[in-house]
Amino acid sequence: MKDRIVMVTGASGNLGSAVVDTLRPSCTGIVCVNYSGEATEQLELGADGKAALLTIGGTDTSSPEACQTAVDKCLAAFGRLDGLVNTVGGFGMGPVDDDGIALWEKFMSMNAKTAYCISAAVLKPMQEAGFGRIVHIAAAPGLKAGARQAAYAASKSAVIRLTEAIAAENRKHGISANCILPGTIDTPQNREAMPDANTDTWVKPESIARLIAFLMTPEGGVTTGGAIPATGKV
Repeated sequence: MKDRIVMVTGASGNLGSAVVDTLRPSCTGIVCVNYSGEATEQLELGADGKAALLTIGGTDTSSPEACQTAVDKCLAAFGRLDGLVNTVGGFGMGPVDDDGIALWEKFMSMNAKTAYCISAAVLKPMQEAGFGRIVHIAAAPGLKAGARQAAYAASKSAVIRLTEAIAAENRKHGISANCILPGTIDTPQNREAMPDANTDTWVKPESIARLIAFLMTPEGGVTTGGAIPATGKV
């Protein structure tokens, strides 16, 4: 992957930063797209065999225009875009009732629309190059919802269906698309929220990142259209 350029959305989050750290020794450049921070960009040249980092702040990936701007900045800096790892998303629960539509709209935008917009933006340069790797983060409730999960589960189901469609449409272009279904991710926030939980089978962000790193490689194209469980160690 030494000549590869990969974009990571939500790059400052727990999973996003783990993906950046895992990919950096094996890529030429990584584009770190974040919602937080000012709408600025900063290029950090690679050193010690690690990839250069282009950090783009203040990017709302639910906006097609913002996503296209991020891709344009990537192409201006590196001349190509070979992979996308989209870690943007959120979680919440609530019943189906008169007030639930607000939660529905929130997660359809936060989880599903963001995945669609960034996918649409990265696909054109990948199609032109005849190579691409796309990985989204979905969730097991996208396959089967539980109580109080209607909005969240539907939004993650949309991510899974989007991934399948991208894979089917772009196999001829050498582009694979997959999504990961993590278990409970071992983060400081989850440990604080669930202080009495058994964390033995929680999955480390670094473990998910290593799985994503394989899917980014040329060999990773053997899998496309998949919803891959990453539910913790056994």
